[in-house]
Amino acid sequence: MSKSGKDPGFELLKRTINRNIGFNCEHYKEAHFRRRLNLRVRATNSESYGAYLKLLEKNPQEYESLFDALTINVSEFFRNPETFRIIEKEIVPSLIKNRSGLFIRSIRIWSAGCAAGEEAYSLAILLHRTLKNDFNKYRIRIICTDIDTQCLEKAKKGVYNENSLKNLDQGIRERYFLKQGDMYQIIDEFKSITQFKCHDLISDPKIDHFDLIVCRNVMIYFKKEIQEQLQLNFYKALGKGGFFIIGKSETLLGDASSLFRPYNTRERLYIKEI
Repeated sequence: MSKSGKDPGFELLKRTINRNIGFNCEHYKEAHFRRRLNLRVRATNSESYGAYLKLLEKNPQEYESLFDALTINVSEFFRNPETFRIIEKEIVPSLIKNRSGLFIRSIRIWSAGCAAGEEAYSLAILLHRTLKNDFNKYRIRIICTDIDTQCLEKAKKGVYNENSLKNLDQGIRERYFLKQGDMYQIIDEFKSITQFKCHDLISDPKIDHFDLIVCRNVMIYFKKEIQEQLQLNFYKALGKGGFFIIGKSETLLGDASSLFRPYNTRERLYIKEI
């Protein structure tokens, strides 16, 4: 330990990770970052952070495993079914109603921290089930962003295992997926309305003009000041009357807590009125 109480090996490792794979460790809560980092330190039998740093220098391929450990990508179709029930029964009908008299009827959704695409395709299924024959009359765009390029490639392919579909009944599986052995392929119709791209919520340029933004269980790992800034960015990215959904273990902070109006606090749904 240095006189400042910081572990020099740990600090050097953070700087090296940032420099070599562009992962800014300073944005994350230290306890969370250490916990994820230690998974790889133990897995490689490294006795210290310094030893793990030497391993990275000798074996750069380890950076891939480290990045996977640092970026948590756990998802499934219709995760937290009650949240999706409200999206289908209340939010989507509201978006449709507000566009009923428009010549160009567009719906823009942002799945922020989209992982392998389960959330984005779940939203596409809800839109299709609600719009039915009018689905192709709407200009629908679901922007799906993440910093994990491997997850994004999987999302673009749209192929999932049985566990990812555990919340889906047989009717949805038969209508929206093609069975391929033990795997399930999302129908091509949804490929045209989804756009998957690598995007860092903190450092990349802002994107906006959305009707619904879903960012669940992503911000919780960031430091408080980063969460506050992200929530304010999301507020600005929404159009008037737009909806914002966060994870059930997350809460609004700073200016966002007074700017957003609660829509369903139990499901962490909020609306932008101004």
